[in-house]
Amino acid sequence: MQLVSINVGKPQTVMHNGKEVSTAIWKYPVTDRRFLDWEQLDGDGQADRRFHGGKDKALMVYSYDHYSFWEEKLGQELAPGAFGENVTVRGLDESTVSIGDIFQLGEAVVQVSQPRQPCFKLDVRLQRSDMVSLIQQTGYSGFYMRVLETGMIGQDMEFRLLEKSSHNVTVAFINQIKYHKKDNLEAIRRILAVKELADSWRPSLEKRLTT
Repeated sequence: MQLVSINVGKPQTVMHNGKEVSTAIWKYPVTDRRFLDWEQLDGDGQADRRFHGGKDKALMVYSYDHYSFWEEKLGQELAPGAFGENVTVRGLDESTVSIGDIFQLGEAVVQVSQPRQPCFKLDVRLQRSDMVSLIQQTGYSGFYMRVLETGMIGQDMEFRLLEKSSHNVTVAFINQIKYHKKDNLEAIRRILAVKELADSWRPSLEKRLTT
């Protein structure tokens, strides 16, 4: 695993389909170290706190290993932070990381909490109209982390796995059940059994079991 960059960005207003949209999806690499508190990284921000930020979404992580695929698919060069992530990594992606995995990130200790659910603001950022469906099709969603211990983080600091979840429920597995194998009740029960899964993901999955 390798840290490629740490990225931050503040909300701004842009035009999309003739309407003003407030978004903080434009993230840019920073070279200095930043303090990571319980809910967000110093210098970062979210435009809509109903859906972004908070304790289970303190950091968004995206794999740089996907960038070459997207550059070819979208026909454009992409810099770290292009998917709105706070942390760009190499050698770690949705198929290898599980809900509940714990990492040392600089001075902080962080834990994988949930897949990233794509929203239309990726369309805004990448000037597309189909990014949500493309993310769902590929499974290249990225994922969120919660903070177990606060501290300074930086691109030049340590990043390593501390503890692997015994459940082995990967982000890729959850994406498959969420978007493609929606009626796999056994898989849904397996996902819900992971206590480290963010609470916001539970109602929709629980509803599938009852309907």
